Amino acid sequence: MNPALENIRNTTRRHFLKQTFSGLGGVALGSLVNPHAAGRLVDPMAAKQPHFPAKAKHVIYLHLTGSPPNLDLYDYKPELIKRDGQDCPEEFLKGKQFGFTTGTPKLLGARRKWGRYGKNGLWLSDAIPHLHEVADDLCMIHSLNTDQFNHAPGELFVLTGSSRPGRPSFGSWVTYGLGSPNEDLPGFIVLISSGSQPNGGKNSFGNGFLPPVYQGVQCRSSGDPVLYVTNPEGMDDVTRRRSLDAIQQINAIHAEEYGHPETLTRIAQYELAYRMQTSVPEVMDISREPKNMIEAYGAEPGASSFANNCLLARRLVEKGVRFVQLFDWGWDFHGTNKSTGIGQGLVDKCATVDKPIAMLIKDLKQRGLLEETLIICGGEFGRTPFREGRTAASKVLGRDHYPDCFTIWMAGGGVKGGYSYGATDELGFSVTENKVHVHDFQATLMHLLGFDHKRLTYRFQGRDYRLTDVHGKVVQDLIA
Repeated sequence: MNPALENIRNTTRRHFLKQTFSGLGGVALGSLVNPHAAGRLVDPMAAKQPHFPAKAKHVIYLHLTGSPPNLDLYDYKPELIKRDGQDCPEEFLKGKQFGFTTGTPKLLGARRKWGRYGKNGLWLSDAIPHLHEVADDLCMIHSLNTDQFNHAPGELFVLTGSSRPGRPSFGSWVTYGLGSPNEDLPGFIVLISSGSQPNGGKNSFGNGFLPPVYQGVQCRSSGDPVLYVTNPEGMDDVTRRRSLDAIQQINAIHAEEYGHPETLTRIAQYELAYRMQTSVPEVMDISREPKNMIEAYGAEPGASSFANNCLLARRLVEKGVRFVQLFDWGWDFHGTNKSTGIGQGLVDKCATVDKPIAMLIKDLKQRGLLEETLIICGGEFGRTPFREGRTAASKVLGRDHYPDCFTIWMAGGGVKGGYSYGATDELGFSVTENKVHVHDFQATLMHLLGFDHKRLTYRFQGRDYRLTDVHGKVVQDLIA
């Protein structure tokens, strides 16, 4: 039995006349505020306007899963280097909990050469030589701090605003608020390198309680770019189009009757998947790029690498994709083996990302896209200024997890270039100037995209949710 039809059947003329005045008024008002009531279906991914003029229109988020050691790359500490090997002062350990370290660890200074680069003299280590070339475009935040010191909760906290699974990711909030200017590609695309999913799993780029159309679509740089988007065996384009039209007619009738947002999402996703059959393979084929451009990124057509994904990110932004998220696994430098040590292991890992990241900045800049594209690069927390406890007697040096202070940098998209914000103490244990909590960072990112982070909300289970939960303030000093 259909409750809606049963209700119509039981409506008498007296009921109709009694409800006509308010009913017809409601229909008229509904046609103005709800286009579904007037027989029009709205694409949930249609481009939308933010709350105020935006600095950035696109985002490329480079998440280095595991968290790079900021004290060996970005945050120069000569006093820590001077006191290398000494016992860690008790005041820095009291009441603190670490992932794998107990007792009194030894201080660990960076084993790197440091220099000042760019017009403003940003400190950078020799492990990232290509970033030296774009120092004038980097906006360094040395004073970030988080509430989490384990990978999965820390990653979810940075990317979704909550340490627990189930909240929408940053990319989902952005596409929910802005939509996408390209109707043939997803608004939020995810690219993964180094062979592993992010520590938070698909929750790190999931839609949470937002409609599924805002979820990140994972693409691959080899094989089918998107799983299951091609025609099934035995089905040609004509047959698929007819099948899709039949399904869409049923969904459209359902949407007209009930106006449920999930139905509209389903319609949009079916149509997008059909268009993606031709649009995605074309944009994901980096062999179409000039040979010198492929070499400049260090990319290799047909391979799966961070370099390939950086080149793909530029191609996707150029096509109008709103949000591109790159995950690169392997930045957990505990020093439990040579590849996770801050010596040659760190140098080798940096070599896989340093050149393509620098080229991504240069490439966007020369195409006039950097001003409207916000690049973000960092992990989920910092690393300790002392040796990781399990490797205390090893020749391989490593650092433990550390939430109190870490570095994330940005470029383009309306941030100050060649700029260093915030400071930590001389040993790198605590923030001494301009502390930036993760929620403050998220509020600032939303501001750059034209949003008041307190107003971009979604009602779920009786309350309004937002990326920054109930916290966060915009760090105006970071904005150009």
